[in-house]
Amino acid sequence: MRFEDDIFDFANFGKGQAPAEPEAAMASDEGADAADRAEAKRAHRRTKECTELSQRYEYRRAFSEVRMLEAMKYVPLQDGHTYNFITAGDVDSLSFLKVVLNQHDLDFMLCSTWCMAAEDILQIQQWWEAGRIKKFDMYMDEIFPGSYKIEWQMVKKFYAAHPDVGRAAIFKNHSKIYAGCNVADGFYFGIQTSANINTNPRTEQGSITVDKGIFDFYKDYFDGIKSFEK
Repeated sequence: MRFEDDIFDFANFGKGQAPAEPEAAMASDEGADAADRAEAKRAHRRTKECTELSQRYEYRRAFSEVRMLEAMKYVPLQDGHTYNFITAGDVDSLSFLKVVLNQHDLDFMLCSTWCMAAEDILQIQQWWEAGRIKKFDMYMDEIFPGSYKIEWQMVKKFYAAHPDVGRAAIFKNHSKIYAGCNVADGFYFGIQTSANINTNPRTEQGSITVDKGIFDFYKDYFDGIKSFEK
């Protein structure tokens, strides 16, 4: 199921302009509105210039990771599309990344989470070992080193042994984000979700957007993060 959203330009929203004379402004507005209505009625098309391509949206429901992966098995991730999910069951944010990896290996991936489970850390490291993800950065909240000591040691140990793979950063963080790319395939994406990288029975929402702009947006931001921990 797909929908197209109109794009609204807010570039000049809130910028001050000198007010027109009331009578002149009213006459001008009435004339412009009448012309717009006449054109819309005649052509049944938009009367304002379109400055961006509309994003296309698709929707999926899944009540387990298996159902989620099955729902996307025959759905190619297309550029300019956003895939929205509502989930409940054994689904965490890594499940969304699995949807991507079912179709593309990654040259680079970043992940951001408030916390993560040891099994999920191991899964990402195993994807690296298998060549599925070549480089990756990991971003966690400031509570992570103290509250998830074993998991933090796993992360530190990995990057100490493989410094060229990427980095781990600790900062005040509650975002749940992935962004990544396969340059040869021309594939760039961003994942936004309410779920951390740990499985829980709660309803969660998430989206996968295939677009270089969202990849650049998140990578530029997280590249600028200065870690509390070295």
